[in-house]
Amino acid sequence: MKEKKDLNIVFMGTPEFAVTILEKLISESYNIKAVVTAPDRPAGRGRKLQGSAVKDCAIKHDLTVLQPTQLKDEDFIQELQSYKADLFIVVAFRMLPKVVWEIPTMGTFNLHGSLLPQYRGAAPINWAVINGETETGVTTFYIDEKIDTGQILMSDKISIGKNETAGELHDRMMVLGAQTVANTVELIRLGNAQAKPQPESDLKAAPKISKQDCLLDLNQPIEAIHNFIRGMSPYPTAWIKLQHKESKDEKTLKLFHSEVRDTEKYSETVLVNDNKSLILETSFGALTLSEVQLEGKKRLAAVSFLAGFPIEDWEIVN
Repeated sequence: MKEKKDLNIVFMGTPEFAVTILEKLISESYNIKAVVTAPDRPAGRGRKLQGSAVKDCAIKHDLTVLQPTQLKDEDFIQELQSYKADLFIVVAFRMLPKVVWEIPTMGTFNLHGSLLPQYRGAAPINWAVINGETETGVTTFYIDEKIDTGQILMSDKISIGKNETAGELHDRMMVLGAQTVANTVELIRLGNAQAKPQPESDLKAAPKISKQDCLLDLNQPIEAIHNFIRGMSPYPTAWIKLQHKESKDEKTLKLFHSEVRDTEKYSETVLVNDNKSLILETSFGALTLSEVQLEGKKRLAAVSFLAGFPIEDWEIVN
């Protein structure tokens, strides 16, 4: 059995979700030999190259950073091998080729944002909320040659609030995931890991979401509309299309927060200014919208949006 400081780890990840996990491993005194993350990418109005959130964290802690463009590059493989890693830990990174994940002596495991085998794919948190789940979780599993199918090491559950957005759930799951990863490392270090194969029946998928997928379908039950809005918030964001009744100009309106108001049947689908509250009425019920963003404008609380936008002059044209 190795001591924590003698367990050589290479960490792989890119977004903010992975930072919390990396910070947890550092605070637990594990020996992080290197951090692998995405290459710098142009960002902002000036399109200046910007490093990932994980890169920023690694630099802050004086860790070695690797940013390969090709994961099968021979120089990159040789450098990984030089660290003599016991364990690779992957959080929100790319699909690894076998030549990479088979390097460490104790294996390579990944943290996924669902209770596997459910919601395999790129957007597990979003789809769990969209589908109206009341519970989800995080899972650590050994990586194999397919996506999110490897043997499960640990799973931890978390509840989903009825009005909670994917973004709010994401932030709570980062904290849960950090502890789950730390616990998984300890199981492996102590030789107590007992990986179990994933069942393969009645699976719900979590495919990548495009902008066009975010157009709100208003011809469905009001709870489903509400779940879709919160499941897409804050990114990539549900939206509807508005058209000016006279000029016929069109604008998109992004919807960030909603609550079910009632399940009455309304004669038309319309946005209403109800005493400074923005209400979406449909043939299946009504929602109170508390935060929106008009095309080309800032994200605003509904009351501020209504103060500067005559909603009665516009209609929904989805």
